Amino acid sequence: MRTLSSALLASCLIAAPLFAQGAPAPAPARAPAKSPVSTSQGYLDAGQAELNRLLAEKPNNRKARNVIIFIGDGMGVSTLTAGRIFEGQQLGLDGESFVGEMDRLPHTALVKTYSHDAQVPDSAPTATAIVAGVKTRNGVIGVGPEAVENDCAASAPFKVQSLFGMAEDRGLATGIVSTATITHATPASAYAHTAQRDWEVDANMPAAAKAAGCTDIARQMVEWPHGNGLDVMLGGGRQHFIPATMADPEYPKAKGKRADGKDLIATWSAANPKGAYVWNSDSFAAVDPRNATKLLGLFEPSHMQFEADRTAAGNKEPSLAEMTTKAIAMLSKNRKGYVLMVEAGRIDHAHHGGNAYRALQDTVALNAALKAAMGAVDLRDTLIVVTSDHGHAFTMAGYPERGNPILGVVSAPVGTPTLAKDGKGYTTLGYANGPGAVSAAERSDPAKEDTGALNYRQQALVPLSSETHGGDDVVARAAGPKAHLFKGTIEQNTIFQIMRSALGFK
Repeated sequence: MRTLSSALLASCLIAAPLFAQGAPAPAPARAPAKSPVSTSQGYLDAGQAELNRLLAEKPNNRKARNVIIFIGDGMGVSTLTAGRIFEGQQLGLDGESFVGEMDRLPHTALVKTYSHDAQVPDSAPTATAIVAGVKTRNGVIGVGPEAVENDCAASAPFKVQSLFGMAEDRGLATGIVSTATITHATPASAYAHTAQRDWEVDANMPAAAKAAGCTDIARQMVEWPHGNGLDVMLGGGRQHFIPATMADPEYPKAKGKRADGKDLIATWSAANPKGAYVWNSDSFAAVDPRNATKLLGLFEPSHMQFEADRTAAGNKEPSLAEMTTKAIAMLSKNRKGYVLMVEAGRIDHAHHGGNAYRALQDTVALNAALKAAMGAVDLRDTLIVVTSDHGHAFTMAGYPERGNPILGVVSAPVGTPTLAKDGKGYTTLGYANGPGAVSAAERSDPAKEDTGALNYRQQALVPLSSETHGGDDVVARAAGPKAHLFKGTIEQNTIFQIMRSALGFK
């Protein structure tokens, strides 16, 4: 994601949007710590156990039948660390030594995230690198670096094939799951080719682009020409698929956004008479994967709710874990295998809003989705990759004592705030820039505020309406066939090559 307007940030951040196969191979065993190690011998024993686990790992060089790529949008290393502590503390465990589901994956690499034309990327070129193997320009999806942003004709000759298109052309099943709009940059990279990532719906396109024959991203998803089309599509973005004259089924005062009058949901349903279209958690839960040939779920007019807001609202839309489980059940019916993308898209949105609570809660939700997948597949023939497209200007700093609440102020000992030179406290988590900064007035004292509140914005240094991405490396973790190739420091587009090689695609 790129810069959001202040109005969009406010609506995204504070309010809910208006709008198994065979016997699974066991995951590497690393039990979460219930309490900190307290002796020298305890640390030595824990280190020996870790060494024994590493020595026991054997490379899996088998061909993968399935690939699942999990993407935490904006989930940089600081988010991973803070998210781990946050999850452990929520469970009443020692957060610092807690072992989350992502931590259980045995193979790890650092990933360079720069795009073809920028030190700090947005999600469009990074997702294209991950699923199509090509670094490209900020702002474009599914086209090479020769493309020109916003120029349809100049970009059209440089379409790049995604792993999903390759899979469909070979008869495999394909699916995309996201908590963002299903037409957003990351999920769109699986199926779309566009000179502007914001062309999610035709109403967002300039007349010149339409005249040049450009197609909006929502239409590209429904009209995708590879194989028999995507088999599973679950996420937000209903408004991009229905005309501006049509009321939303969940929010009657809201309308669609299509200017061309097309009802793409009706078009998809007519083309897939045995497929299932759903828009809420009840209809989603009622879908039987044994009977439905395909599944389209659009659960909000815009992005799906943040996980913290979703649960507070009574679970009116499915969780990321529930969508992942259903997607695997649908795709597993194809004996040739499948390729599935699962994106925790709203980690990014919370960071843009300077709100660590929601970012970390959505990171926990991604861990839950990964755990669901690990319990549903056989790692002997399924490659699972967990990574991020980019990081954020999100910091974890100070000298808080062990066990200090991760959302709290820096304290040593716990309960005694450490004071800055202005005599005020400061939080462990913060942002280098964003809406949490003050441009003229004195900063408030976090030690006198509820920094653990859902809507609390961490303080930032540089005042911006939207916090920005970071250019630091991110982490890729993997298990299954060819997972051992994730090692050292790799280019982001190499992730595609490893997945392609695991599937045996030429």
